[in-house]
Amino acid sequence: MIIEVPTMLTIKETAARTGLAEHYVRKCCINNKITYIRCGKRILVNLEKLVEFLNSGDGNETNGIPGKHHYDKHVR
Repeated sequence: MIIEVPTMLTIKETAARTGLAEHYVRKCCINNKITYIRCGKRILVNLEKLVEFLNSGDGNETNGIPGKHHYDKHVR
């Protein structure tokens, strides 16, 4: 029997690996948008679940850019 162990990274490691900002990863954890665990003071993020979350979108993304909102009317 093979047991698959998820890739668990600190917020800093997750940010470095994905190119996301540390505060964005931390905010996703605080808002329970991604799977993580606490190990003492350390937060460990499940990398595979984070990738699933990013691929599915969180409703606040436009064209894959976090924080960039789509507007129906052109703003001049």
